[in-house]
Amino acid sequence: MLTELHIQNFAIIDKLDLRFGKGLIILTGETGAGKSIILDAVVMLIGGKADTTFVRTESDAALVEGVFQLSGPEKETVHEILNREELMDDPNFVVLSREIRKEGRSVARINGRTVAVGLLKEIGSFVVDIHGQAEHLSLLDPRAHLGLLDRYAEVAKPLTEYRQTYQTLQNLRHELSELRKAQADADRRLEMLTYQAEEIDAARLKPGEDEELRQERDRLANAESLAQNAQEALALLEEGSPDTPAATDLVGQAAQALAALAKLDSAQTELSNQGELILDTMAEVIHSLRGYLEEIEFNPKRLDEVEERLNLIQLLMRKYGGNVPAVIAYGEEARKQLDTITGAADRITELEMEEAKLLTKLARQGAVLTDKRKSASTAMGKGIETELGDLKMSSAKFGVDFQTKPDKNGVPIENGNRIAFDHTGFDKVEFLIAPNPGEGLKPLAKIASGGETSRLMLGLKNVLAQADEVPSLIFDEIDQGIGGRVGMVVGQKLWNLSRTHQVFCVTHLPQLAVFGDEHYQVQKLVRGNRTLTRVERLDGEPRLLELSQMLGEVGEGTLRSAHELMQVARQMIKGK
Repeated sequence: MLTELHIQNFAIIDKLDLRFGKGLIILTGETGAGKSIILDAVVMLIGGKADTTFVRTESDAALVEGVFQLSGPEKETVHEILNREELMDDPNFVVLSREIRKEGRSVARINGRTVAVGLLKEIGSFVVDIHGQAEHLSLLDPRAHLGLLDRYAEVAKPLTEYRQTYQTLQNLRHELSELRKAQADADRRLEMLTYQAEEIDAARLKPGEDEELRQERDRLANAESLAQNAQEALALLEEGSPDTPAATDLVGQAAQALAALAKLDSAQTELSNQGELILDTMAEVIHSLRGYLEEIEFNPKRLDEVEERLNLIQLLMRKYGGNVPAVIAYGEEARKQLDTITGAADRITELEMEEAKLLTKLARQGAVLTDKRKSASTAMGKGIETELGDLKMSSAKFGVDFQTKPDKNGVPIENGNRIAFDHTGFDKVEFLIAPNPGEGLKPLAKIASGGETSRLMLGLKNVLAQADEVPSLIFDEIDQGIGGRVGMVVGQKLWNLSRTHQVFCVTHLPQLAVFGDEHYQVQKLVRGNRTLTRVERLDGEPRLLELSQMLGEVGEGTLRSAHELMQVARQMIKGK
C-alpha cells in the first residue's frame, strides 16, 4: 500500500508530504483546490504521461515520490521484477519516483536507481489501480471487457497454457508460410541457388588464401630484384672486395680482440660475449639468405596462375561478400536453402499434420477458457445486480454477451465448423445492461443516464475489485451523478472494499466522506501572488466542520446534520 507521498513543484503544489495508513482515505475540498492534481501526480508516478505543464511556474523540475509497503499478494510479483532488474533494497518496501524537467526530460527511478519509464509502469501496475472519470470510458469500451472478466474468473493458469500452445502454433504457421513461399518460386530459386553454390564450391576457397596469394604474387613479380638484393647482401657479408674485407672477417677480428681484452680484464667478459653473438647472428643471416636465394623462383607461368586465381577470388568477393570467409558462408547458406527447398514438400506435410494436432489441442484449451468465463459471467452478473440493487437500481439486469466468428483457418468445433481465435481465446465479450424493466439488455455504451452510468461503474468496480490483488485503489469522484440519497450506500461499499484494500476516494459527497478512516482536506491558498495547495488531515471538530461545509453554509443545522451522518455511518459499519 501507499504509505508516503512526496510532491514538489507540481502544478500549484509547491511542496507536499503525506503519510497514509490502511482503510478508506477520503480527500475533499472545493473544485480547483488541487485534489485531482494530487491524483495526476500519482498517475505520473506510476508511469503515466509526464507533461511539462506539470512543472510549477518558475521551477526547474517537478518531483513525485511514493513509498509503497509490500505485504500482500503483490509482494512476490514485485520482488520477481526487482530481482530481475537488480533493484532490490528493503524487501518490505519499494520507492518509486518520477521527475519532469521544464525542458521536457523525464527521469524515472526505482529505489533511487534510474530506470526506463516502462519498468516504472510495470511495477506501478501491481501496487496502484486508479479508477477515474476517464476510466469510465474504458469500461464502456468492449475491448476492455474480456480482460475484466478474466480477472474476475481467475483464469490465469488455463490462459497461460492456452497462450503457450497458441505461440507454438504461430511459430509453426510462420515456418509453414515461409516453406510455401519457398516452394512457390522453387524452380527459379533452385536454378539460381544451384549456380551460386556450384560456383563457390568449384573455387574451393580457403580462409586467408587471398593474402597468401598476394604475397606469392609479389615474390614472383619481383624475383629478379629480390635475387639481386640478396646476392649483394651475401657478397658484402661473406666475400668483400679487393679494397674492403668481408663484413664477417671484420667482425671476426673484432671478436678476437674483445676476447683478448676480456682475458686481461674480466670485467669486460660480457662485451666479449656480445661480440661472439654478433658473429653468430651474421652467420645465421648468411645461412637464411642462401636458403632464400634457392627459393626465389623465376616462373612467369606460376605468376599467371596466381594472378588468375586472385582475379577469381576478387570476382567471387564482389558477388557474394567482402572477404573469403563471407563468400564461403554465402555458399553454405545457398546449400542450406537448396536443402530446404528440395525437402520443403516433405516438411510441409509434416508441419500440416502437427498444425492439425495443435489446433485440436487449442480447441480443447479454448473450450476450458470459455466454460470458465461463462460460469464466472453468471456469478459476476448476479454480484453486479446485487450491487446495483443496493444503489437503488434494483430492476437493473446485467449480462455478458459471448460471440465467436467463423474462420476457415480457425480451430475446429463440435459441429465440424471452424471459428476464429487469437491469443485470448475464441470469445468476443461485451457487457450488457438493462437499467429499467422491459428495455432489454443493451451494450454499456448505449446507456443514456449519466447517473445510471456512474452507479453501474461503481457496482462493476466493487465486484471486480474484490478479485483484484492490487493493494491500493484510487477512485476519483466515482460518485459523479450519484445524489445524497445513495451516498451512504456508496460510502459503505467503499468502506467494505477498504477492509481488503487501501482505498483512496476523491469526493464531494459528505454522505460518502463520513465513512473515511482518514479524511484529508485539500485547500487552495494565495500567498504573495502565488497559488498554493495545502493538505490537512482532519479529525474531531475540524472534520465535522468540513462535513458541515460540504452540506451547505456552516450553521447549527448543517453541523447537526454532519454529526448525524457520522453516527449513521458508525452504525452501518458496526452492523457489518
